[in-house]
Amino acid sequence: MTSPVASPLEETVLIVGVGLIGGSIASAVRARGVARRVIGLGRDQSRLNAAVYRGLLDADFTDPVEAAKSATFVVVCTPVTRIIDDVRALLPHLPKSALVTDAGSTKQRIVAELADLADQQPTFVGSHPIAGSDKQGFEHADANLFLHRLCLITPTVQHSTETVARVERFWQGLGMTTQLMDAAIHDETLARTSHVPHVVAAAMANSIRETDLTFTGTGFRDTTRIAAGDADLWTTILMENTNAVRTSIATVQEQLALFDRAMANGDAKQLRSLLASAKSLRDQLSENVEGPMTNVERD
Repeated sequence: MTSPVASPLEETVLIVGVGLIGGSIASAVRARGVARRVIGLGRDQSRLNAAVYRGLLDADFTDPVEAAKSATFVVVCTPVTRIIDDVRALLPHLPKSALVTDAGSTKQRIVAELADLADQQPTFVGSHPIAGSDKQGFEHADANLFLHRLCLITPTVQHSTETVARVERFWQGLGMTTQLMDAAIHDETLARTSHVPHVVAAAMANSIRETDLTFTGTGFRDTTRIAAGDADLWTTILMENTNAVRTSIATVQEQLALFDRAMANGDAKQLRSLLASAKSLRDQLSENVEGPMTNVERD
């Protein structure tokens, strides 16, 4: 485990949307001393009260105007279709020196529609911490969820070096490594590595009969685990990144066709080659990724 930061990086971090990711960010900020205070903004007062009682938040708000007044750093963790509106609602009420980022797993539309905030104060910079779970809700919040994981940051050419560095320091303070990436490339890449795997897992789960469940082993359970993610949340993610997801689905279909053709032709050599290639790639993942392998999930 990496060490906590030497001194707080921010005065008050505001988490907008205190679910699994938002709750885990709050927990990590508190555990690692990244900020002096952590406050939360949401719609359900009883849920926010419970997050405070659990010790994730110092204070909670349902009014964005009140929540924004003292925030120096904001992380918007709401579903991707709401992030733009949530950022806009906060901006007029934030201190000028505040910085706003998000945790959405799609970036191109968000970054494009908030591009005017790149050289203004407060400033918005897009982020995507690649960490998560098939669980939902702050009850499953984990301060170690981000340790040794990668956060992709998607600045534009208008962002200052100092602004981008501040966002990087925040995520690094949670134990993450950071990498800068163009928003369009981000969405194409995550379609292949996160969004289509969820589609494939869901397709696999839908391909068996309920009476088959008794006969499933760890292979089926491991392959379909991420299909347990929230259907509403994943609908928004897939609809936000439709073009890239469809392109990646076509690539998977081509691979399935290769397997089908090899078996139809009785071509054991080709079949083994396909399996060996897959094993080689998967083995590299095991060697290079630290910590639990999880799919992106939001609530």
